[in-house]
Amino acid sequence: MLNPCPSSPSRLLTGTAQSSKITALVDRRFLPSSGYLLALQTADSNPKPTAESHNLTQHRHWLMKSEPESRFENGVDMKFGIEDLKALPGQSSCWDGVRNYQARNFMRQMKEGQLAFFYHSNCKEPGIAGLMTIVKEAYVDHTQFDKKDAHFDASSKPDNPKWSMVDVQYQRMMKRFLPLSELKKHHLQHRAHGGPLKDMALFTKTRLSVQPLTAEEFDFLLSLEDKEPL
Repeated sequence: MLNPCPSSPSRLLTGTAQSSKITALVDRRFLPSSGYLLALQTADSNPKPTAESHNLTQHRHWLMKSEPESRFENGVDMKFGIEDLKALPGQSSCWDGVRNYQARNFMRQMKEGQLAFFYHSNCKEPGIAGLMTIVKEAYVDHTQFDKKDAHFDASSKPDNPKWSMVDVQYQRMMKRFLPLSELKKHHLQHRAHGGPLKDMALFTKTRLSVQPLTAEEFDFLLSLEDKEPL
């Protein structure tokens, strides 16, 4: 969960030139699939990482969870859905508050210009709501030092910070919301008969708030918006 915060001015993309700037921002090394191109074209002292948490594979697609409904923690409303991101200046925000080492390590792998699904979690109808772009790579998450923040970590020190965040920018809404219930049906089918979602982290690492996607998983999920619900 995160709270909206300003991005570095040099990274914000605003105004009518937003789409062209996003396209120019994308590094061509990170265009492994037709789905990636389709998404852009339709744009509206820390523990050492383990082999599992910091896989040698360079991930290029992501799914990131946040809560679209109000929930108070230490007096702070944790609500931040895709509409909240869309309403911010530059439609951009830092993605702070991640306090899981594996999720943090995944964020540290993220590259500018990569795409992530914005996933609504811990709500009445969880699922994929839209797409966003990584517009600033991992840097120190300031909320770990803020005693008033719900994500304050007294064990983290400024000279050796534990936690990182990235900046994201709203890309577009999905053509239709992809509910978890539908995604689970595909996952179970693919587990039984083979398919791109058979090992999807959404079902194998359910508590992980930042998850990598293979190109095949990303393309399949993107294709669902043009199909009737299962």
